[in-house]
Amino acid sequence: MTTSPLTHFDATGQAHMVDVGAKDATHRIAVAAGTIRMLPATLALVTSGSAKKGDVLGVARIAAIMAAKRTSDLIPLCHPLAITRVAVDFEIDAANNSVHCRAQVETYGKTGVEMEALTSVQVGLLTIYDMCKAADRGMVMTNVRVLEKHGGKSGDWTAAV
Repeated sequence: MTTSPLTHFDATGQAHMVDVGAKDATHRIAVAAGTIRMLPATLALVTSGSAKKGDVLGVARIAAIMAAKRTSDLIPLCHPLAITRVAVDFEIDAANNSVHCRAQVETYGKTGVEMEALTSVQVGLLTIYDMCKAADRGMVMTNVRVLEKHGGKSGDWTAAV
């Protein structure tokens, strides 16, 4: 039987949690990003701080940090990790009526933090949607992706531009 490149399946095709026990603990970093597009009036609410639910980006930042810490509760085969750092930044893109979210997650451990960074970004964007949906139900979240990862046996990886 051929070995699958999908590590969450065993030799018989059954889903399992990957055994990372023999891996070396290293400093692991992952950076992910994504965007939410909205109406110009909605972006004005976000930037002015006058949304009914309050400071949209402040709340979204806290939600994104919390999401990184809870990723293993949401993604069935993710390992629970001792995250050492989560940094979340939002950038207003007025020309495209968008908000860009970028999350960097770090740990010192035996497995990477790509899923934590992706979960952080997506929940940050979902929180913006939740806080602004009364004004704009047509917001679109796009381009959620890993930009880079560092550490571990496979080393560094950066997405092509």
